[in-house]
Amino acid sequence: MLPLSIATSLLFPWLIIQVIDVYLSQGNMDGLLQHIFYLVIVLIISYIVDTTYAYNLRKTGQHTITDMRSVLVSRVLRLPRSYFDNTPIGITLSRLTSDLETIGDSFVQSVVGLVRDSLNTIALLIMMLFIDWKLTMVVLVVMPPVIYLTVFVRNKLRQMHQITRSALARGIGYLQEVLLGVKTVQFYRAEEEVEARYKSYTDEFLAAQMKVNKYDAILFAFISGVTSITIALMIWFGSGQVLEASLTLGVLIAFINTLEKVFVPIRDFTSQIASIQSSFAAFDHIEELFVEPLEEEGHQLLAKQQVEPELKVFKSLEFRNVSFRYKKDAPYVLKDVSFTLNKGHQIALVGSTGSGKSTIMRLITKTYRHYEGSILLNGIELSQIAADDCAHLFSMMMQDVHLFEQSIHFNIALGKEGVGREEVVEAARYVYADRFIEQLPRDYDFKLDKNGANLSVGQTQLISFARAIAQGGQIMMLDEATSSVDSITEDLIQKAMSRLYQEKTVIAIAHRLSTVRHSDLILVLDKGEIVERGNHSELVAINGLYAGLLKESISDKEAAKVAVNQ
Repeated sequence: MLPLSIATSLLFPWLIIQVIDVYLSQGNMDGLLQHIFYLVIVLIISYIVDTTYAYNLRKTGQHTITDMRSVLVSRVLRLPRSYFDNTPIGITLSRLTSDLETIGDSFVQSVVGLVRDSLNTIALLIMMLFIDWKLTMVVLVVMPPVIYLTVFVRNKLRQMHQITRSALARGIGYLQEVLLGVKTVQFYRAEEEVEARYKSYTDEFLAAQMKVNKYDAILFAFISGVTSITIALMIWFGSGQVLEASLTLGVLIAFINTLEKVFVPIRDFTSQIASIQSSFAAFDHIEELFVEPLEEEGHQLLAKQQVEPELKVFKSLEFRNVSFRYKKDAPYVLKDVSFTLNKGHQIALVGSTGSGKSTIMRLITKTYRHYEGSILLNGIELSQIAADDCAHLFSMMMQDVHLFEQSIHFNIALGKEGVGREEVVEAARYVYADRFIEQLPRDYDFKLDKNGANLSVGQTQLISFARAIAQGGQIMMLDEATSSVDSITEDLIQKAMSRLYQEKTVIAIAHRLSTVRHSDLILVLDKGEIVERGNHSELVAINGLYAGLLKESISDKEAAKVAVNQ
């Protein structure tokens, strides 16, 4: 469509010259009517061409943005879990929504339009040179200041759009956090403080956007003024030539008509420049998602065929003198940690908050890879194993349960192949969750509200436990399995864990020591170091840190019983 569009633009002024200079001046009505008919045909063709062009351009643009969105979502889902520890969800959402839409609008409205307008303008200028080079020089003489100012404003707009995109992303990120914790904000009457902080982000965005508008308005007004001055100069210069009979009236009118077609794209170029600069800023933000390495990037991984036979069945997991810190300049959170977990055995990690228990779990699940020492899974260095090659070995019951606005069946199976209705029901029975599920309307097809808001905390914990069982991992990882649950749910989880301890390989984190007393090995951590190790009886006999934690746990339980009796 683009060559046809340019051809109709070039044909129109030539027909005007023919109508005025050849037929109108000679009083040839037959030829005049015929060429007016040609003008109408050209206008109709131009309309059809431009409509087809615009439709296909938008269609292509929408398909492109859809493809980009799929690529970005795929990329985000494969970013390392450490990325989400350090980046607010709202920032990532801003990349996937507003930044991507900005690029889409720029692609459809500006980039391709700019290419078309540029080609059209060049073609028209060449045609004008052939018709009358003197009048064309009037146009060309005003081009240098237009080009200079456009380049200057373009650089300024790029800087301002960087600031606006960053301010917008921070505002969206903060708003995301606030809305997730809106109940806490309302309960503690912190609305004014939240509003004030959010207003600071919007004020920052407004200030930068106003500067964008200022430069955009300056460029638009300048080019509009240059357009008017150029037309005035052309009328003044051309009229003199018409009076001297060195230029025909048809050529002058065709030039004025063509001049509009030359300067309108240049005038529109100001808004296109603003849109394109905004999209460049959005591209810079989206590029950050590609600068962030994926889980497997930058690591020497063994080929799937090398590790797949070795990892079909879990045999052992060994930590050898493992030390870890989250950043190079940060203090160590694990120091020289060593232990071995064999198939069918159970290890418990206990200790105060910040002792390093959750960090060990993060290393096992490959959330972080930059550890010192060695972690061996079935004798193979864990950092050399791709996450997909060992994921089938692990199931995890997390402390922070996330449930989707889907059925209970989906929340347990997560839509994975091989986890059908029978497996879901069996997993629910395993953890005694079937007792409350089967009392719900539509039982396993009961749809949950956002994050399980229509269930109790204990019930959501049981669904999380059933999910871990249904995934079929050979190593069960329990992160504070009985945290934030009522006594009845705790008893159910305890029964399920007793069965689990007899049938599975388990590594568990627990503050309530009653849940881990039957473990084969209990590791007591303090400030990132293993200070005691042994089974429950051995550690009680030592009368060290574990015994102190156990006494605190018992005294807390007794205090709770007294409170209930009172």
